[in-house]
Amino acid sequence: MLRGHNAALVLDLLRTAGEGGISRLELAERTGLTPQAVSKITARLRAEGMAAEAGRRASTGGKPRTVLRLVPSAAYAVGLHLDRDELTAVLVDLAGTPVAVRRAPLDLGAGAERVIEAAAVQVDAVRAEAGRVGAGRVGGERVGAGRAGGGAGPGAGLGVGEPLGVTDPLRVADPLGVGDLLGVGVAMPGPLDHATGVPRRVTGFPQWDGFPLRDALAARLQLPVVLDKDTNAAALGLALRGPGDSFAYLHLGTGLGAGLVLGGTLHRGVRTGAGEFGHQVIQLDGPLCECGNRGCIEALCLAAVARGDLAEAARVLGAGAANLVGLLDIDRVLLGGRTIAAHEERFVRGVAAAVAERSRCAGIPVAAAQGGAHPVAEGAAQLVLAPVFRHRRSAELG
Repeated sequence: MLRGHNAALVLDLLRTAGEGGISRLELAERTGLTPQAVSKITARLRAEGMAAEAGRRASTGGKPRTVLRLVPSAAYAVGLHLDRDELTAVLVDLAGTPVAVRRAPLDLGAGAERVIEAAAVQVDAVRAEAGRVGAGRVGGERVGAGRAGGGAGPGAGLGVGEPLGVTDPLRVADPLGVGDLLGVGVAMPGPLDHATGVPRRVTGFPQWDGFPLRDALAARLQLPVVLDKDTNAAALGLALRGPGDSFAYLHLGTGLGAGLVLGGTLHRGVRTGAGEFGHQVIQLDGPLCECGNRGCIEALCLAAVARGDLAEAARVLGAGAANLVGLLDIDRVLLGGRTIAAHEERFVRGVAAAVAERSRCAGIPVAAAQGGAHPVAEGAAQLVLAPVFRHRRSAELG
């Protein structure tokens, strides 16, 4: 386990160094490992196809230093966003860069079997698309296929959210041309149980309550699967790019939820119940919400959007954001989701005004989330990738 941890530290530094690479001496200095240990680890990573030489760098004395870099095509992960009316599948490489994307209509209430089959079709589609453009190849050669078979049960590496061993990564031989596929991260509306991979009474779709989605999809795909809330997945992706502060990611699309990052760590709560932002009651005896309560911020905000009153929708969203700022003392508020994206400036301005007016913490910035084009799906892929690197935030966040 210690050897795996040290390899993960080295792998993470290779990732963050980018194409410019990093020398073995720098790796030793930054990890605290001996030069001999770093040499053994990097030799193993090179043998596995996960690291390669990136040239040489002038030294202050002696021969030039060999610079190493991560090989992004050494491994891949798929991220799935199961929204209420749309499915997005993204295949990303080891560096988290999207390689292939597919979107398709989805009825989340059509039944578990149909949703699982739709998800499987899109996973196969992104793998095939990546294969057609030559992903999974280094210098014209296929990356080693690794160990065949996915291990779909709860003990299958990522199945229960455990860190993925870096010295012996779980790899799946992919006949479609993509290199080693580490697994599939799935993000969907909550509430759900991240640890067991089981949705609960998803707002508007109570039929999902108790269905073993993670294990059923893993069995269908023959791949390791991780399940989390859509807002948590998006917040994970944002946190891994950010400075490790505390923020709330508010996602307004077909519903309204939040991903909470506190002190650089994704806060799920004991039962993955944190972040049910849309179901805080802000108007007693207000309109009925699909969750069964009245006056929820989600019901009020979506109703305002439906009638075209974006100013009111932003004001309501801002009132909820101010509550979070006051309760959690967060550093910033980030906005995302398809409704925000369609009216970004109006929502940012309106929410910022409400936060400034209501919050006792002056100067809390409000901004649109700056991530990939598909932040939830890409964040879902990070549910698989983050444990590979096992730096502090990856281990806690993933």
